Amino acid sequence: MSDPYFQKLFADRIGGAQYGKSTAIYKFEKIKRAKRQALAEHPERKLLDFGIGENDGVADERIRRVMCEEINKPENRGYADNGAPAFKEAVARFMQREYGVVLDPATQVNHCIGSKSGLAILPAAFINPGDVTLMTVPGYPVAGTHTGYYGGVVYKLPLLPEKDFLPDLESIPGDVRSKAKLLVLCFPNSPTGKTAPPEYYERVVAFAKKHEIVVLQDAAHAQLSYDRAPNSFLSIPGAEDVGVEMHSMSKGFDMIGWRLGWLCGNPLIVRAFAETKDNCDSGQFLAIQKAAIAGLDNPEIPHRIRTKYKRRLEKLVATLKRCGFQCDMPGGTYFLYTPAPMGLASGPQFESAEACSQYLITQQSICTVPWDDAGSFLRFSVTYEAADEAAEDALMAETEARLKGIKPVF
Repeated sequence: MSDPYFQKLFADRIGGAQYGKSTAIYKFEKIKRAKRQALAEHPERKLLDFGIGENDGVADERIRRVMCEEINKPENRGYADNGAPAFKEAVARFMQREYGVVLDPATQVNHCIGSKSGLAILPAAFINPGDVTLMTVPGYPVAGTHTGYYGGVVYKLPLLPEKDFLPDLESIPGDVRSKAKLLVLCFPNSPTGKTAPPEYYERVVAFAKKHEIVVLQDAAHAQLSYDRAPNSFLSIPGAEDVGVEMHSMSKGFDMIGWRLGWLCGNPLIVRAFAETKDNCDSGQFLAIQKAAIAGLDNPEIPHRIRTKYKRRLEKLVATLKRCGFQCDMPGGTYFLYTPAPMGLASGPQFESAEACSQYLITQQSICTVPWDDAGSFLRFSVTYEAADEAAEDALMAETEARLKGIKPVF
């Protein structure tokens, strides 16, 4: 069958005339296929899914109740554009209460349709062909993908255990620094779980000022912090002079599918983001923004969610350690990032984390996410579905029963 005439019209940024012809399989697609195979070949064996990267809980009843009220109000039917003033004001109250950060809601806060959307939009305000965005690997790729769309280049900063999983800014070559416009950070970090101490943020501010780079701190997991109180890049003196912070209503508020987040910080950067966003969307449904206010104004909600995921991570770490894995409690997020075994004492050897992950799903019906970007690691997520602590304990017991005899080798 011949190609359609538009085959040659696809943009180079998505593959050009070769778009759709690649036989490469994305790792998450490989995981999905392996899950289907495991379920088909072992219907008697429950799939233990530690690969899911989204909250298992529904939004708090208080948030849902406000949504039910607001959805029927005619004044909420129209375009939200750059956000409801009431939502921005609630964000400002939240940022001051939780992090001690004082913001002008009119000039320093702008909502987005989820932080993913915001991360996709901001590069349009800064990146010209040849400009560089500094990004960590492993990491969430969206800002880097859009940097490439605008002709920019991504310079990767590996997150290594010997560097305490903090990006080494001093290792960046001078010719890269001179072209860099954006530095994208993520703390608590997905997927490593590393949280940022204030002194590291201080180094980031100094680095950004010295080299005239804009900082974008992705704080989607900000409320899921365990080894220190939840903190904000913007609480550091000078941070508002060099950058902005992206927040989400998903992780800390169980509002994954509601698609709502915000950018805050330097007013000129927020303004540029808002004007760029105006050409991308017409804002999130006003009823959702108003429902989110009920979450932002109630500190008990994120505290409860944080407590749940910390408890689950502690149980998972203890379980995996008893099975011979090398892991420690992460500083934050709901992810456990742990070295992948090189093989089993009396079984197969693994040339990569992906190979280990495939073994776990096909042979043990245990789903994880592999990362081979900076060493070989497995990411376990504790967002599995469990109705109560008894169900959590039962899942841990089943996990241990399957893994205690494999004897991983590192």
